[in-house]
Amino acid sequence: REGKETETHQKSSPNMWVSQLGFCQLKQGEEQRKEHCHSLPVQTRTSWNAPIMWELMFDANLHDKAHREANTSVAVTVFAVGRYLEAYLNTFLTSAEKHFMLGFPVTYYVFTDLPDQVQNIALAPGRKLKVVQVEKYSRWQDISMMRMKTISEVIENELQHSFSFVFCFDVDQEFKGRFGTEALGESVAMLHAHYYKLPKNRFTYDRNPKSKAFMESGDFYYHAAIFGGTCQQVKTLADFCYLNIMEDKLNGVEALWHDESHLNKYFWVHKPTKLLSPEYCWDMYIGDISDILLKHWLQNIKKRVKNM
Repeated sequence: REGKETETHQKSSPNMWVSQLGFCQLKQGEEQRKEHCHSLPVQTRTSWNAPIMWELMFDANLHDKAHREANTSVAVTVFAVGRYLEAYLNTFLTSAEKHFMLGFPVTYYVFTDLPDQVQNIALAPGRKLKVVQVEKYSRWQDISMMRMKTISEVIENELQHSFSFVFCFDVDQEFKGRFGTEALGESVAMLHAHYYKLPKNRFTYDRNPKSKAFMESGDFYYHAAIFGGTCQQVKTLADFCYLNIMEDKLNGVEALWHDESHLNKYFWVHKPTKLLSPEYCWDMYIGDISDILLKHWLQNIKKRVKNM
């Protein structure tokens, strides 16, 4: 809870483990995935050679061992504003304690306009909860866009001094399976479950040339419900999105999918070093699950929240 000091962990370079585990282990994982799903191939690597993390592509024990040796620590940011706090936060946190980065130091940063209503939950040793009060905006679109400014500020003022990595999540989700150190990387993007099988001409990029989020084409369509990386990389992303959002506002423009549109533009210009497959943020309302071997995290918990 607020007021508890965040531990500072001695760290080696947060990406040294990449060279240790490296290309060979990912290559073996790609072959294992193809062997298991030989009739259902999925893309396991981007054109710029970044891995796309699917189940069976990694050895969890090897990843955990490398990160323990590097003294890895992780910060989580999540926004629970208005009725989203009561509807979703406890499920998010309690499920995270069962599945997210187990055995590693994690601090949850909960940003809310109702700090007194955040309940205590049981946390494993080395894991902490910090509550930060934020302003409530009248429109959810403004809340989602202004989170980029808040994320940048908390990284600048606190996280960069204490954590190896930071992950930013939407609160209306539930962890269902391991979400571990295999997901960590310098710059991590999430493939949107609704778009990863669609042709690019159906991706819902912002097509308005007046917007800073404008894109004619791209590599993938990314989901803003999850993004992460080193503190510096996530701050760079957040600053990029916030500054472009503010420039759009000055010009009387609002991107089609708000911060997600700007996030897609960022990852088009600055390629992520790791992509998470839709297994890491699956929507149970998608009928075709042929590619999905394990659902790590489920989106769209169906509790309709109105008049936040």
